[in-house]
Amino acid sequence: MKKNSQKILLSLFFICAIIGISALKVNAEPQNIPIPKLNISVDGANNPTDYVSNIKLLILLTILTLLPSFIIMMTSFTRIIVTFSFLKGAMGTQQSIPNQVLIGLALFLTIFIMTPVYNEINEKALKPFMNNEINQEQAMEYGSKPLREFMLKQTRQKDLKLFVELSKLEEDKVTKENIPLYVVVPAFAISELKTAFQIGFLIYIPFLIIDLVVASVLMSMGMFMLPPVLISLPFKLLLFVMVDGWYMLVKSLIMSFT
Repeated sequence: MKKNSQKILLSLFFICAIIGISALKVNAEPQNIPIPKLNISVDGANNPTDYVSNIKLLILLTILTLLPSFIIMMTSFTRIIVTFSFLKGAMGTQQSIPNQVLIGLALFLTIFIMTPVYNEINEKALKPFMNNEINQEQAMEYGSKPLREFMLKQTRQKDLKLFVELSKLEEDKVTKENIPLYVVVPAFAISELKTAFQIGFLIYIPFLIIDLVVASVLMSMGMFMLPPVLISLPFKLLLFVMVDGWYMLVKSLIMSFT
């Protein structure tokens, strides 16, 4: 008993010592650590043009916070990530496939698909604007044209017509070159969701058949307490691996945009 009590006292002593040392480190004041300062202002403006340029810079920095929304709503990311979500639900691997892995794969596939569009924007808008060959308005116009063409190729006419009518634009004057982005983007988004749901339905069919077969066999054997998902999951994985599912799915997604 004495040995046990001594061990307990020694362990408590060490714990208190560690806590005390960590507290001293936390409370110690940092010495000679330079902290960078961020200062954005319009004090250095000498004329109205400088004020406008600085205000535009502030607006641009504010718009950058909406960059994730632009990536989701104006690229192929929506169709890809929704399809992956359907695949994850159909296979029943809710915990086996991390969401970070699917999001990362969807982002890199989006970059792969959107690279031709980016290259065209870079050649026609970004480089001339950086070289002072065109102004800001022309850069926005030239840069939005490839993105508009990409979205219009994937947008159904029915969805596009819906937002054209709701925006009260004259259909006779609206063309693929001058249709505004605030009409194209929502039409493109709902078209992508519909396409992803159609792909998800096709993905569900083979896995649903496996679930039905396994459930019927278990019920015929009287195993009512055994979850069918526990038995069907290995067969789903086996089917997906045998048909090289990732290759077929990724290839189909990429080809659906080309």
